[in-house]
Amino acid sequence: MSTTLENIQKQISENPILIYMKGTPQLPQCGFSAQTVQALMSCGERFAFVNILDNPDIRSELPKYANWPTFPQLWVEGELVGGCDIVVEMYQNGELEPLIKEAAQRASAQQPQDE
Repeated sequence: MSTTLENIQKQISENPILIYMKGTPQLPQCGFSAQTVQALMSCGERFAFVNILDNPDIRSELPKYANWPTFPQLWVEGELVGGCDIVVEMYQNGELEPLIKEAAQRASAQQPQDE
């Protein structure tokens, strides 16, 4: 059985664009998660999410691992981008979309192609 920390590391390494949030993208359970997901969805790329309300172990361990106390947390290619304020600001000044699109392109380039 893997530890919570191993689960977090696996999620971050296997998902090029990952948001840890309260609720789901379709039904966010807090305003900050809603704003962050909205900015992320407007970039037009698929992303993974973890609902920390369904995962209390991740909710308690991730802030220590990330050295970031709050949720949501956006991770791109294994790096913590930040929370709501940072993501919304990056979206507004045009930095978020290229970051997300490049990560999605690199991820799709790494997928084995069907012959």
